[in-house]
Amino acid sequence: MTVSVDDFKKALQLWASGVTVVTTHSEKFGNQGMTVTAFSSVSVNPPQVLVCINNAADTGEGIQESQSFAVNILGSDQQDLSNQFAGGANQQQRFENTDWIAGITGSPLLNHSLISLDCKVVDKVLAGTHWIIIGEVHECIFRTGEPLLYYSGAYRQLAHD
Repeated sequence: MTVSVDDFKKALQLWASGVTVVTTHSEKFGNQGMTVTAFSSVSVNPPQVLVCINNAADTGEGIQESQSFAVNILGSDQQDLSNQFAGGANQQQRFENTDWIAGITGSPLLNHSLISLDCKVVDKVLAGTHWIIIGEVHECIFRTGEPLLYYSGAYRQLAHD
């Protein structure tokens, strides 16, 4: 017997994570993006990361079409941007007033994110309600700042001594 959905969600709220906006661009769907906290490094050689995206999310269709995506790791001052890409707004509204450039794969790299990783899809696995999408990193852009964190249902920032 597995744990209940409510208990599982409650347990995972105690896992602090960084906040990312995963973006893609395809001919069929244009620019798409969504806020994602399920992100991890996979391999250093070759450089690979993974993101987990709900199979009902329209951004997943764009990633399937383009076979590429970018992971934009948000800075501590980007809570509003995280909320903008978290839902409610359509894809066009998510990109309004958002500065970005096209990465080498064509995926939008958000100009003020802490880090942008431009990736090509190398594997995709369906696990329950989500796709685990593994990408090989083809471009990294680093910026200065502190990360935006999410913990116990709220945004957080690093504490300094």
